[in-house]
Amino acid sequence: MMSQWFFSKTVRQATAMRQHVEKHLNHQRDILSPQAVAGLEGAIADLKKAVNGGTDKEAIEKEMEKFETVANKWLKPYPNAAWRENIEVLLVALAVAMGIRTFFLQPFKIPTGSMQPTLNGVTSENLINQPGFHMPTGWERIRQWFEGVSYVHVVAQNDGPLESVQPPLRFLIFNIKQTLVVGGQSYTIWFPPDYGAPPAGTLEYRAELRPGQEYHKGQDIVFLKVEAGDHLFVDRLTYNFRPPTRGEIIVFATQGIEGLPQDQFYIKRLVALGGERVQLGSDRHLIINGRRLDASTPHFEKVYSFNPNEPPQVNHYSGHVNTPFLAPYFLGKPDGVVVPKDHFMVMGDNTMDSLDSRAWGDFPASNVIGKSFFVYWPITDRFGWGYHR
Repeated sequence: MMSQWFFSKTVRQATAMRQHVEKHLNHQRDILSPQAVAGLEGAIADLKKAVNGGTDKEAIEKEMEKFETVANKWLKPYPNAAWRENIEVLLVALAVAMGIRTFFLQPFKIPTGSMQPTLNGVTSENLINQPGFHMPTGWERIRQWFEGVSYVHVVAQNDGPLESVQPPLRFLIFNIKQTLVVGGQSYTIWFPPDYGAPPAGTLEYRAELRPGQEYHKGQDIVFLKVEAGDHLFVDRLTYNFRPPTRGEIIVFATQGIEGLPQDQFYIKRLVALGGERVQLGSDRHLIINGRRLDASTPHFEKVYSFNPNEPPQVNHYSGHVNTPFLAPYFLGKPDGVVVPKDHFMVMGDNTMDSLDSRAWGDFPASNVIGKSFFVYWPITDRFGWGYHR
């Protein structure tokens, strides 16, 4: 029994060796001499005959040694074989990663604060006018870093005006450095944070920098605290098997939506489906086909958890405000609007700071990329599934 197992193993090794050489012969056939091609083809035939002939293990091993000698003699070695192998492994890994991104999970970062406090966009605090503030150190600094908090601090080394602020130098998805010039002196910020989406998505906006502004030696140029927006995985698989349902947080492309940038992805809460009539109530509640949504509606428990006796607040759950400034699409439409077939309407949870369907209406269902799935950064109470989806 054991001898038969070893014989079968030898046969498999011989077959694998033959197939490997056949592959390389096919790749190099046009650059090999006729003598080399004939020699390799003869060796392949001899090894194949030995395996198919059912001879003993020793005979096959002897034929494999002869086969290896012929292959080493006639096949041309590939230059930089180790590099080629590493590159092939890298390409396979990239292909797998792209496949996962395309069909299963796609990373996405929250570009704005429209979904706060459910999901956070980039926020910042300008500390320039807080001379008593001291940046944390040690374990506190490490803890804050895991929570997505970073600091940018630049102090003037001489007198002079702000001359320029360069955009961050990026590599793939990472900010490597950013340079600003004051009084002829360049200041480099290494690994600057993500400043978010327009219009607030620049160092100038966040730190209130103005060209020509004068600074004196020892004065703070930039003293900024930045809290990273949530980074999450988008589930691209589920909606291949069922349509989105009301209340789910979806990611969609802005292409074709009038009034929005055409090359971005937005994230909002789905509030209305095709064929439904949508009204914005004066009490900050949506009315869908005559039915008022409230805190008992699935996925809207937090959205409608506000105190109706308090005015709506930014970055708090305040329902859906219907003022003309925030909801021009519904202006002059007391009976509401009907969502076209195969279209959706969405709204941000941060109703006082959200550019959503109240302003620009509906969009095709085909724009939907997927649903929010898992927050992987930063490590806060929203990490994982620790937010209301």
